Amino acid sequence: MTSWTRKLRMGMVGGGQGAFIGAVHRIAAALDGQAELVAGVFSRDWDNTRLTGEQLYLDPARLYRTYQDMAATEAKLPPDRRIDFVSVVTQNNAHFAPAKAFLDAGFHVVCEKPLAFTLQEAEALARIVDRSQLVFALMHNYTGYPLVRHARHLFTSGEMGAVRKVIVEYLQDWLVEPLEKRGSKQASWRTNAAESGIGGAVGDIGTHAFNLVEYVTGDVVTAVCADKSIFLPDRTLDEDINALLRLRGGGKGVLTVSQIATGEENGLRLSVYGSKGAVLWEQENPNDMRVYRHGRPRETLTRGRSEYLAPAAMAATRIPWGHPEGYLEAFANIYSGAIDAIRRHIDGKPMSREEYEFPTVHDGVRGMRFIDKAIESADGGASWVTL
Repeated sequence: MTSWTRKLRMGMVGGGQGAFIGAVHRIAAALDGQAELVAGVFSRDWDNTRLTGEQLYLDPARLYRTYQDMAATEAKLPPDRRIDFVSVVTQNNAHFAPAKAFLDAGFHVVCEKPLAFTLQEAEALARIVDRSQLVFALMHNYTGYPLVRHARHLFTSGEMGAVRKVIVEYLQDWLVEPLEKRGSKQASWRTNAAESGIGGAVGDIGTHAFNLVEYVTGDVVTAVCADKSIFLPDRTLDEDINALLRLRGGGKGVLTVSQIATGEENGLRLSVYGSKGAVLWEQENPNDMRVYRHGRPRETLTRGRSEYLAPAAMAATRIPWGHPEGYLEAFANIYSGAIDAIRRHIDGKPMSREEYEFPTVHDGVRGMRFIDKAIESADGGASWVTL
């Protein structure tokens, strides 16, 4: 029996009661009917794990107290019962150890971003993945939107010419008040350096903005000059970052992220200007993308139109034009790509990294390096720092 004759079996670390992103992962992984959650350790609190497992109708024997126990026990199960891959959806300081444990046990991994707690952990994880040749997908979900994939096609194909300027902003206001002092679990760990790492907003949402720049342009950022701000008393991690970027191909960029931008909800916006044309895409209105070409009328492209969209964009589209697709579907597109790669690996025909249609562990290393260098730049008086 090949892997294509059954659903893949999925495990999860994290995502229990009170968590935000775990439920999103579960919905996304199940959306195309290609995977089924069968095992998990959803919390350090055993009661939380048991309750989550009950609500998800899981076999109590497949609920575990620790990720170490889960990795070891699942690895001993017969091939027709054990999980095929695990999703790690914990806070930043609990990514590396579970991911390493499951890779060492022979399991493929899907991991939340940022990749790890430190750059050193991220680099170590990349070495483990390269050595194991297992599939490792990083959940930069915004690369899963159809029009983002079309934007990448426009620039990597050369249709829009050389990249000259990039403006990316990711603005939120949910931390404009001290929610961490009011019992918010999400605010508590994100504003705590012991759990989040050295980056606050720059790690939480800045890595998404940075990843989007490199994904769409097909270029890499070579240097950053960043300024950070902390406005609320008692906070130690950045709430607001403004940065200048230099790209290897000669283009320049402006990146701004904030979680105290009053009135903003999830304002991720990307503009890329090339020598022949430009695009503007906004996450809150993801089904439209403005395209500018020098000397021609402005266009608004919509998703789902095979007449003009790249095959990669159409492959990420599930429903006809005029019907909104969004956040969950973009997540599901990352899972779809990872599941295809895992199936190929199980069947002895692994994909090359160039064939992957999802962010990898190496994209995660790039993101962690960006966090490190942005904070280094800001702490050094907004000096230029090489990535």
